[in-house]
Amino acid sequence: MNLAEAKEMRPYLAEPKAMPVGSPGKTGYLRLGFELDDDGRSVMREWERRAPLIVQQELYFDEEMPEMPCVYILSSGGPNVDGDRYEQNFIVRRNAFAHISTGAATKLAEMRYNFSGLKQRFELEEGAYLEYLPEPTIPCRHTRFIADTVIRIDSAATLFYSEIYMSGRKYFGSGERFMYDILSVCTRAERPDGRRLFREKFIVRPEMRSPETLGAMNGYDVFANVIVLTSPEYAETIYGRTPAYIDRERRLAAGITYLPNDCGLLFKVLGDETEPVKKAVREFCSAVRLVVKGKPLFEEFAWR
Repeated sequence: MNLAEAKEMRPYLAEPKAMPVGSPGKTGYLRLGFELDDDGRSVMREWERRAPLIVQQELYFDEEMPEMPCVYILSSGGPNVDGDRYEQNFIVRRNAFAHISTGAATKLAEMRYNFSGLKQRFELEEGAYLEYLPEPTIPCRHTRFIADTVIRIDSAATLFYSEIYMSGRKYFGSGERFMYDILSVCTRAERPDGRRLFREKFIVRPEMRSPETLGAMNGYDVFANVIVLTSPEYAETIYGRTPAYIDRERRLAAGITYLPNDCGLLFKVLGDETEPVKKAVREFCSAVRLVVKGKPLFEEFAWR
C-alpha cells in the first residue's frame, strides 16, 4: 500500500518546506530475519537497516529462554517529523523465535504540511513464534500519522503483536490530550496461500469526533491494542485464562475476544497512565508464552 494514497491522508500531501519526503534520513528501512542454527538456537540471520532506524545486535538475556534472541529497534533521528516514512519487515523462519521491542517511546512531532507513515510486514513460517512489544507511541499537537501492518502467518505459528497509543503529551504545559490531527492504524492478516483472516482499521480525528466519548476512550488516556495469532487450541486456553475487567480504583479496563476464521484473539486495554497499561500487556504476553512455550515472559528492566 502506498500510504499517500489513503483517502484519509489526502488533506496532508503538501511537500514539507524543510526537507521533502524521500530525503536521506527521512526514509528508515529495516529487515530482520530469524532462523534456527545447528544447535537449535534462534539467530538473526538477515540484518538490513537504513538510518534513522537502527538495530545493533540480538541479545540473549532471557533466563527462561536463553536461546531466544531479543532485539531492540532504535532511532537516530529523534521524533518522527513531517514527511517521515518508515518501513519494517520481520521474517521468522520455520520453528524459529524472537522477541522484538523498541529502545524508547515513539514520539510524533507537530506537523504542518505532510504526515509521518509506517509500513510493517510480518512473515511467520510453520512453528515460528514472535513477540512484538514496542514502547508506546506519543502523538503531539497537530500530529498526522498512518500505520499499515500486513501479517502473513502459517496456521501452526504464533504472533504476539502489540501497540500502545497515548492521548498526547499529557503533562506538557497545559496538556495536549487528543490534540493531534489524525491517527490512522490498519492491521490485516492472511495465510501463506493468500486466504484472508481479518482486517482491523481505526481512524481517529479528534476535531471531527472526540474519542473521549463512552464506547471509545471514555475519559482514559492510554490505549493498548494486542493481536495474538495462534492455533484454535492455544487461543481457547489463553481466552479461558484471561479475564475481562473494569478496575475503577486503578483506572484500568481490559477486554478480550476471538478473531474471525479461528485465527486467534484480540485483547484491548485502557488506562490513565502508561505503566499500568504496559504491565497489563506484558502479563498477557507472559500468559500467551506459558501456553505456547511453557515459559513466562522475562521481568521488565527497571530502567524501562
